[in-house]
Amino acid sequence: MYSNFTPKIGILCWELSQVTRSIKQLSKMKRHCTNPDSYSYPVIIRRVEGINAKTVVIRPNENVLNKYIKESKEMISRGVKAITTSGGFNAIHQKKLADAVDVPVFTSSLMQIPFVSRMLRSDQSVAVITARGSSLTNEHMQNAGIGRDISLHVFGVEDCREWGKLLNLSKGEMDLEIAEEEIISISMNAIKDHHEIGAFVLECTDMCPFADAIKKATILPVFDFITMTNYVYQAI
Repeated sequence: MYSNFTPKIGILCWELSQVTRSIKQLSKMKRHCTNPDSYSYPVIIRRVEGINAKTVVIRPNENVLNKYIKESKEMISRGVKAITTSGGFNAIHQKKLADAVDVPVFTSSLMQIPFVSRMLRSDQSVAVITARGSSLTNEHMQNAGIGRDISLHVFGVEDCREWGKLLNLSKGEMDLEIAEEEIISISMNAIKDHHEIGAFVLECTDMCPFADAIKKATILPVFDFITMTNYVYQAI
């Protein structure tokens, strides 16, 4: 049992009524960000009203940031020692959220990219797999600390049959076997088309349960929300 003095990670998550059926399905899997069994340490999972695909991925706004700040401060008062979020697109709020609180903030798996890039040879690049490639902008990258000198290739899954259900409330559950095949296919095609890729970073927290499958298929390192959160927890 965890003591009251055990450092905790606070995770800001989507409003439950706005979570798609496919994300609810994935949340039951090990390594999913909202599954407490994904962690060997205590976390506080906080559902935030008004946080959904539209307000985080498609049209991010200051209202989301203000809600994050309010919820973060409340969690910190309960002993949380670091704050993260359940969506990589929250990188757009990284600087302002970090400035608003007095504990470390790591909003997005994308923040690992500079670290991963420096681990590779100068002629290698980082592959990013994201839930929606068309929504991942330079502003997200800049707020995650990713400079223009870093070699990147971005691959979205929004056109895949199963992964296309991820952000759509009107769609049903995924076929998990096909979903795994799709993300492996994207990964394998990525290294086929770009031989210089030396590692993968998964933007989307819903992809974490498939990280091991990508590693096995590509024989390359895969960094995701879980690798990032484990790293921060060890530090605090």
